[in-house]
Amino acid sequence: MTDARSPRFIQLPVADSVDDREAARAALLRRPASAAPKYFYDSLGSHLFEAITELPEYYPTRTEAAIFGRHGAAMAGAIRAGHGAEPGLTLVDLGAGNCVKAARLFPLLEPRRYVAVDISVEFLRDALKRVQREQPALSVVGVGLDFSGSLDLPGDLIGGRPVFFYPGSSIGNFGPDDALAFLRRVRERAASGAEGGGLLIGVDLVKPHDVLQRAYDDALGVTAAFNLNLLRQLNRLIGSDFDPRQWRHVGLYNAAESRIEMHLEAREALTVRWNGSERRFAAGERIHTENSYKYTVERFAALLEAAGFGATRHWTDERGWFAVFWAEA
Repeated sequence: MTDARSPRFIQLPVADSVDDREAARAALLRRPASAAPKYFYDSLGSHLFEAITELPEYYPTRTEAAIFGRHGAAMAGAIRAGHGAEPGLTLVDLGAGNCVKAARLFPLLEPRRYVAVDISVEFLRDALKRVQREQPALSVVGVGLDFSGSLDLPGDLIGGRPVFFYPGSSIGNFGPDDALAFLRRVRERAASGAEGGGLLIGVDLVKPHDVLQRAYDDALGVTAAFNLNLLRQLNRLIGSDFDPRQWRHVGLYNAAESRIEMHLEAREALTVRWNGSERRFAAGERIHTENSYKYTVERFAALLEAAGFGATRHWTDERGWFAVFWAEA
């Protein structure tokens, strides 16, 4: 029997598979070039993102935390409605990172099991050791998984009533069609529990453009370092020879698409090579690294409905900058 004080860890198919490498190379050869945002999150990238969340310009983390602080009891009531004390509740934390956000829910939801899912394996291992020390009676499981394309969690993990938790507005990194497909996968897994479950999710809302611009292009350049670190990940993944000093971070708001875009822009004409292939970049040419879509409450509620979720509730901050939704599977 597993020691209750030792978190269990499951590594599902690793991110640097042959298909992943081929997809990364193909994306760099397209015009315009692109790179998947999942490559932000090696150990260094995860630490850099933690630093971003502490920046004064980056409102999502503290705004979401304030919503949980003010409405956490109401959220727990909505999640537990009709289910009593929930002795079998499993909290599935997607993109768990340092696990701090989920840990704040433990006193409210009193889960039987905590399943933390993240692509950054070593960062997750360290975080789970801390969680297990602080919650010795809790069943703690870490899953190393790129869940952007698949949510094939081992069946024995999702027992009882699964509550999926996806905070921090990461749903905005998916384009509209991919967001719908992702939410459908979550709903299917949430509905697979013996008692049925649901999704608690953070959503960044439309707001003044200058607020968005500063949040993704901070004065200290932490977001720039986070973006540039992706090039180091590509070098490891596909054997390329990117030099981050030849690139600059660009963060901009695309009003027509209601999204923030992040790019890496070549400072000069250059050539990147890998395994017999190469891509020439003109000065000023960009690699598109991330989108972050911003929603209205009505638009996101409609997306949840289209994904097959049932009754929903939402809570926002006083300025209406951010929302947290609970959706029944």
